Amino acid sequence: MVYMLLGTGFEETEAIAPLDLLRRAGVSVATVGLNGKTIFGGHGIGVTADMEIGEMDLTNLDMIILPGGLGGVASIRACTGAMEAIRFAWENDKFVAAICAGPTVLADLGITDGKNATCYPGCESQMGNANMVCEAAVRDGKLITGTSAGCAIPFGLALIEALKGQAETDRIAAQIVIR
Repeated sequence: MVYMLLGTGFEETEAIAPLDLLRRAGVSVATVGLNGKTIFGGHGIGVTADMEIGEMDLTNLDMIILPGGLGGVASIRACTGAMEAIRFAWENDKFVAAICAGPTVLADLGITDGKNATCYPGCESQMGNANMVCEAAVRDGKLITGTSAGCAIPFGLALIEALKGQAETDRIAAQIVIR
């Protein structure tokens, strides 16, 4: 199971595009509301989450995803359950993925230290001891990071590759006619 954490003020494109791609690839993804069941993104788009934070079952966790958006990132940092779930995922060798300002939360937890990563331009100083790479999406083992809303498709494809392999990634890329 893949859990995507949605806090008030999340960046809609960074959540919806990867979510759509993962579901096209047949990945079981649940959106998790940190501030209730209906969560509003940074641009006022409301999303009804599949569940609330207390309903996650971490025993079947494969990956946890953090969209960016300054409000969404602040919501994740303020949610003890979210921070514990991220830490649990990393400590139990599960995939941890974040995009835009989201990787700074991972840096807070020491997850990015010594790892290749990317983040929103200007957030690099909040990335701890990460090896910063200027690419749309960067994978270093079980860590996957993305740069920004404009990189949501490559980030989503990197998530698929990690979970389902290159053939499925190529199938989805062809289906959406990415060029």
